[in-house]
Amino acid sequence: MGNKVVARLLLAPLEALQTARAGLFPWIAVLIGCGIGLWFTLSHEPGAGSYALATLLLAGGLALAAKSDLARPLALAAAALAAGWIAAGIRAHSLDAPMLTFRYYGPVEGRIVEIDRSQSDALRLTLDQVVLQEVSPDRTPARVRVSLQGEQAWLQPTPGQVVILTANLAAPDGPVEPGAFDFRRMAFFDQLGAVGYTRTPVLLLEEPTDGALPIDRLRTWLTQGMLQHMDGQAGAFAAGAMTGDRSAITEETVQALRDSSLAHLLAISGMNMAFLVGFVFALFRYGLALIPWIALRVNTKKVAAVVSLGVALFYLLLSGANVATERAFIMISVMLGAVLLDRRALTLRSVAVAAMILMLIKPESLLEPGFQMSFAATIALIVGFAALDGSIYREKVPRWLMPVFTLVLSSLIGGLSTAPYAAAHFNRFTDYGLLANLLTVPVMGAVIMPAGAVAALLAPLGLAWIPLWFMEQGARWILFVAHWISGWEGSVTAIPAPGPWVLPLFTLGAIWLILWRGRVQVVGLVPVLAAFVFWAQTERPLLLVSGDGRLLGLAGAAGRTLSASKGGGFAAENWLQNDGDLALQEEAAMRPGFEGAKGERWFQLGDLRAVALSGKGAAAKLDEVCGRADLVILAAEADTRPDECPLLDQAVLAQTGPLAVWSERDGMRFEKTKGAHRLWSPPSRDVDLPDLNRKVDHAAQ
Repeated sequence: MGNKVVARLLLAPLEALQTARAGLFPWIAVLIGCGIGLWFTLSHEPGAGSYALATLLLAGGLALAAKSDLARPLALAAAALAAGWIAAGIRAHSLDAPMLTFRYYGPVEGRIVEIDRSQSDALRLTLDQVVLQEVSPDRTPARVRVSLQGEQAWLQPTPGQVVILTANLAAPDGPVEPGAFDFRRMAFFDQLGAVGYTRTPVLLLEEPTDGALPIDRLRTWLTQGMLQHMDGQAGAFAAGAMTGDRSAITEETVQALRDSSLAHLLAISGMNMAFLVGFVFALFRYGLALIPWIALRVNTKKVAAVVSLGVALFYLLLSGANVATERAFIMISVMLGAVLLDRRALTLRSVAVAAMILMLIKPESLLEPGFQMSFAATIALIVGFAALDGSIYREKVPRWLMPVFTLVLSSLIGGLSTAPYAAAHFNRFTDYGLLANLLTVPVMGAVIMPAGAVAALLAPLGLAWIPLWFMEQGARWILFVAHWISGWEGSVTAIPAPGPWVLPLFTLGAIWLILWRGRVQVVGLVPVLAAFVFWAQTERPLLLVSGDGRLLGLAGAAGRTLSASKGGGFAAENWLQNDGDLALQEEAAMRPGFEGAKGERWFQLGDLRAVALSGKGAAAKLDEVCGRADLVILAAEADTRPDECPLLDQAVLAQTGPLAVWSERDGMRFEKTKGAHRLWSPPSRDVDLPDLNRKVDHAAQ
């Protein structure tokens, strides 16, 4: 009797899964994502044994799922986890390319493959087929990116051109503090092995050869053609939204779009592609339906779906096939495929298929804000409108009010569903984003994207200027709204960066609430609420030290005080943003906390007296300050290391990366950034930070 009870208890979960199997398909995408996420959380590169085990788990899970209905859900779950793990490993090893391990200054030759702008508004060239002087091919990066300092009026960069320049290059930086976003990892998956700048002229060696980078050159040609008919930033915005070429858009415009929650209009992602494909679909479906002979013999809906799919593919290639556009294309392809198969175009199942395809092809996209926000918005819109489908949406809203109701509701649902991800990644909440989107999204969908499609149709007749005029007016309105709303007081609320487990907890809890049915559905509230509790209790380091020791950030009552008003701007900006602080570096440097001359900055670190030395002659001051300081941070490499002097110099920082210092009950804890051993990790050796902790504690006593 007892054995039967035990068996029944063991079988009960399997039987419950069997009963609910009709709604389990989206969980395959979730579990693939979990496998990818687990792979990325490791601090050491997985070995061959882990991939062998995952392969066995994948094959065994699929085999068991084919033989046993009862075990199928769990078998497929195990196979999905293994598939995510394997996909991440295959992708990373297939992209493994050299990164510079030293600072390089000298001639750089390469072919232009991308043109954009940096945060400082400098024109930036990405080069492939790179040649570096006296650097062997097996150590030369596959791609480098160079910012052009100063005017280069003679240069009209075009994809496919081979250029030569003299540049300062280094490997892409890693996180600016422990646990922060890893820019080096992102560069690794883009095969970007070096970044830098040049202050010398860029010389053209060769014009693009016939057939070289045809799509990139077409994009540039279309952008230039559009800019000839549209002036200023309005033209730059419209061209960027249509072709993906943002090289003419200034940082001021980009910042206004961010601060008004309208930056997504510039990204060629789901909404832009949906607007364009939706216009083409309607044009062909209803246009062909007006011709009786065709309407009676052809399924115009399916013809429109095929044409729209071709337009979406062309738009994908034209925009440069970035991750956001690939994601949008896959999702729209799944939806149009459902139309061709006489299925519902927009369901959770179709979204799951799109997510699976994208994650298996580009597993690294799971970690990107665009992936998280676009799928969060899509899922929320499907669930939200499905909940209203039978009541408010059809019965209680007058037909004339439906467009307005749909716009407001979709903006509200989309904004609420993406807000946690936007706040976590960008450390800000745009307070008037809903209003800005209500004022601009209709213009984007009804004016700019259709005008772009019509311009392409009229271009052979020389009449493209007519729709481009309408496109320019729409772009002017969007930029007016962006600057207007971003200028309002309180338009942006800063939010501190959450801990590493906040978003995974929130996401899994929200997915459980959406996908599961029955009484246990409410279990999903637990991780969602826990995520917000953990986020609210997030603490920030007492002290942050940049990787070269030249910039420090000390937490205080007025916010984080920076040791310098210039230099290390990228680290300073990210530190303040992660604190949830909207101050500029110059403002943060004026706060109390540091004292003394520029090259000798004294400060109090809890009960410790500390000093940061920088500039010429910094190392020569070491003997003198070590007798007075409990901690010395030197922005140089010490020739000699005084005994019992708690010293952080550039030799140590080169191995640790940026440091975070935490105040704990028993003293100070130093946390390093470097320490992982992944394919994209910089070479480093272990540094005995506990020894430094002991010296600091001894000094405090």
